[in-house]
Amino acid sequence: MTTQDTTYLDQLEAEAIHILREVAGQFEKPALLFSGGKDSITLVRLAEKAFRPGKFPFPLVHIDTGHNFPETISYRDKMIERLGEKLIVGYVQDSIDQGKVIEQTGKNASRNALQTVTLLDTIAANKFDACIGGARRDEEKARAKERIFSVRDEFGQWDPKRQRPELWNVYNGKIHKGENVRVFPISNWTELDVWNYIRREKIELPTIYFAHQRDVITRNGQLMAAADFLNIDEHDRIEHKNVRFRTVGDMTCTAAVESDAFLIDDIIEEIRSSKISERGARMDDKVSEAAMEDRKKGGYF
Repeated sequence: MTTQDTTYLDQLEAEAIHILREVAGQFEKPALLFSGGKDSITLVRLAEKAFRPGKFPFPLVHIDTGHNFPETISYRDKMIERLGEKLIVGYVQDSIDQGKVIEQTGKNASRNALQTVTLLDTIAANKFDACIGGARRDEEKARAKERIFSVRDEFGQWDPKRQRPELWNVYNGKIHKGENVRVFPISNWTELDVWNYIRREKIELPTIYFAHQRDVITRNGQLMAAADFLNIDEHDRIEHKNVRFRTVGDMTCTAAVESDAFLIDDIIEEIRSSKISERGARMDDKVSEAAMEDRKKGGYF
């Protein structure tokens, strides 16, 4: 990594730390949304730099679909033990049991969309007025419409026409009762920026980000990790392949890519040469052209 690259990462880091401290200063009950993916893991490292040796001024919140990668849950629990910070888990299964959402059926059934209700209930139950997320503007075109402080109404819904101007790194956290703000400290980062930062900081990640041998099936042209809740039947052919995951989410909608990238340097080179975006491995984004935007308007982070 060159000095110029280091300086660029320093600038991104400083901006993100400034935003995290703005959240701590402007809001009464913030939270950090933690998925177990590389972006939220990067946020945790930035929070350590922003607030250590003190405690974080917010808990970590994980919305558990019940269909998570086991490696992600294991990583989450070990990380929380190391940090000594508070973790709040919202369970999609509870939303199903309470009749608030109806579980999908069929071959392509997924709980991913259901987690929005669980997230909004978790926000309401804990009276969070700001939720920090790891979204980046290069992920998906709807993300580029977000501000760093993105106001949501009392129903948790996002209206792109209500986005506030953000000039000279001044962030407006004033909200009405019942509203909350989603905050994106790494909004100006790219996927490569995150990986370069992970390499520089020597951040440990869940093993699924690195090439490994795994049983997979091909579904809708994508490689999916073989799991019971994928509704595998006699028409599915299970294969053993060398794969890794570029993004982490619900196993029913997160596809793998064939890869021999066992090291971070290999992953960075692989991303540089890839013609497919990171979100190209997310089945839920292929429902329609506006799939992400529709979910965000409904309360998705």
